[in-house]
Amino acid sequence: MDAKAGGFDNVSAAPAALTPAQVRLVLFALAMGGFAIGTTEFASMSLLPYFASTFGITEPMAGHAISTYALGVVVGAPLIAVLAAKWARRKLLLVLMVCFAIANVLTAFSPTYGMMVFFRFLSGLPHGAYFGVAMLVAASMVPPNARAQAASRVLIGLTIATIIGVPAATWMGQALGWRVGFGIVGVLAALTVLLVWMFVPADNQVEGASMTRELGALKRPQVWLTLAIGAIGFGGMFAVYSYLSSTLMEVTHVEPYVVPIVLVFFGLGMTIGTFVCAWLADRALMATTGGLLVWSAFSLALFPFTVGNIYAVTLVVFMIGCGGGLGVALQTRLMDVAEDAQTLAAALNHSAFNTANAIGPWLGGLAIANGYGWSSTGFVGAALAVGGLAFWAISIATDPNGGRHVAHHQPAAGE
Repeated sequence: MDAKAGGFDNVSAAPAALTPAQVRLVLFALAMGGFAIGTTEFASMSLLPYFASTFGITEPMAGHAISTYALGVVVGAPLIAVLAAKWARRKLLLVLMVCFAIANVLTAFSPTYGMMVFFRFLSGLPHGAYFGVAMLVAASMVPPNARAQAASRVLIGLTIATIIGVPAATWMGQALGWRVGFGIVGVLAALTVLLVWMFVPADNQVEGASMTRELGALKRPQVWLTLAIGAIGFGGMFAVYSYLSSTLMEVTHVEPYVVPIVLVFFGLGMTIGTFVCAWLADRALMATTGGLLVWSAFSLALFPFTVGNIYAVTLVVFMIGCGGGLGVALQTRLMDVAEDAQTLAAALNHSAFNTANAIGPWLGGLAIANGYGWSSTGFVGAALAVGGLAFWAISIATDPNGGRHVAHHQPAAGE
């Protein structure tokens, strides 16, 4: 189906112009990109012991490849959002996924650890901008009081990746070599390019879009506070997840084949958490956000006490995964507080989460390297979740609206 198939010319048409079937195809195409991104982001953590062995480095040092990917997201999301402010959204999504595919294939063929780190940085550059633009396209198709649920349909691709893509990539990495795990992501990204080209309708640039307007988001304190909640509060999940494979093998003493099974439970938690939190966020946004941070702090604090038993630690890993619903809540909050600078704010949300993806593994690695043990990442994670909760409290206290849901119009592309 080409861009004009099915009786619609572009996303600038009112949501009512799209049939439910057409909307589902658009969301499926966008979610496939999330699936590819989620697979590479989380599989790099579960494959960490294997590429560390290949390059003859310690696992905490190998964690730098994860942090470098996150740095790519942090740099790329705002940079691309600003420089491509006048681009049509469909065109931008296609270019981002092509670049993502190439960078992941290059990662798979990295001859040295230094080259791998460089290609991981390149792989991270399109991540935030893709999710930001994709979620804006999804939100433009629904009423304001359903935006969180629309955004969750895009993010669900990432959460399903943690159920299917990551365990599969981990299994293939164990059986065929870690390079295959990254190579398959390149294939998934190429499939996304095809699906976006087929199903996401052609569009024009958003009316009035400019670099200056997008940069206006940076003048708003509530934008910065919302980003701080994600950058700090989400770090706890990454502190544990980055070293989960090693913790399970070194402390819980499971066989390697058990690791992907535990990762499935993390993915199930993340998927359920995303669906439930999206529903709650459309009804009580900031209360949902605060509740998720409390839940995360509690779950992460339990982790060190359960690593000795595979059943107990699997349950806690599931609980930690449920905290992943924070992403949808904060994305919706940014739609409220960013006003007309939607693209940059949406992309910055993923910069914030990947700042967390850099901070969490770094602090967790420090704790391990200083002799506190693999399970100490749980205490590090709980402290970070509490830090996010502090920024949440400041945000509510300084918000003229008291943190209430104040929806702003989501312009469809070309509107």
